[in-house]
Amino acid sequence: MPSDRQKVALVTGASSGIGFATAIEFSKRGYMVFAGARRLESMQALKDDYGVKIFKLDVSDLQSVKDAKEYLISETGNEYLDILYNNAGQSCTFPATDVTDEQIKQCFEVNVFGPMRMVREFVPLLIKAKGVIGFTGSVSGIVPFPFSCTYSATKAAIHQYAAVLRVEMRPFDVKVINIITGGVKTDIEDKRSLPETSIYNSPGIQTSFDERRQMAAKNNPMDANVYAKLVASDFENATLGGSLNYYRGKMALFLSFVLTFIPRRIVEFALIRKFKLDTVFDYLRKKYN
Repeated sequence: MPSDRQKVALVTGASSGIGFATAIEFSKRGYMVFAGARRLESMQALKDDYGVKIFKLDVSDLQSVKDAKEYLISETGNEYLDILYNNAGQSCTFPATDVTDEQIKQCFEVNVFGPMRMVREFVPLLIKAKGVIGFTGSVSGIVPFPFSCTYSATKAAIHQYAAVLRVEMRPFDVKVINIITGGVKTDIEDKRSLPETSIYNSPGIQTSFDERRQMAAKNNPMDANVYAKLVASDFENATLGGSLNYYRGKMALFLSFVLTFIPRRIVEFALIRKFKLDTVFDYLRKKYN
């Protein structure tokens, strides 16, 4: 690998929030940055102000991923990729009884299958550069937040995918890290309403549902630019055999220990209280008994 080569970073889901801020941070650190997202116009400032190469990318579409690889190779003139940050993600805040097949499929396409596609297609470039693959995980993949079955399942899946990928990439000197993310100031909140047909429709449910959807925003989340600085350093400091999981964002480290040291029944009780579900659950228990 040429020592004077400018390093290359690719960030998915870069139209706002974490991806947008991280693309800027990598650019400030001297990387040639490629930022992909479905909304090109939202990334224009990355190009105009920071020289980031922006392009349309839908990680749920295999051809879009293949086109992204060809674009990167054509722009760099080589086949090196030093950092692949799989950040694209989609929220899904619905009870398990209400989420539709289409909503389940879309959430898994973006949060799980998309990163899998990205890794498979870009891994030859990462091997050549002895690069780093990273994922935006979540405390939702660890803590049983109510009305988060689908989203939590996708994050738990990507945590384990990263853990196994780390072992498989070892002989190629490719590092793998997983950023287990707590509260960060982004626009990921799911704004869709609870269906009128939901079995959870009861007195007080709207307050509880709003409390759950706005969980991160109401708990003094970390600024995305602060988060980006931490994550960029995590990528740069990654080593073979080093840490897999990095805990970034508000309450990430604390929540990661909750289920390790506190009995699950107490955690569940605390979550029911936090999201004001006591009266809702009492009503439903009486109704369905």
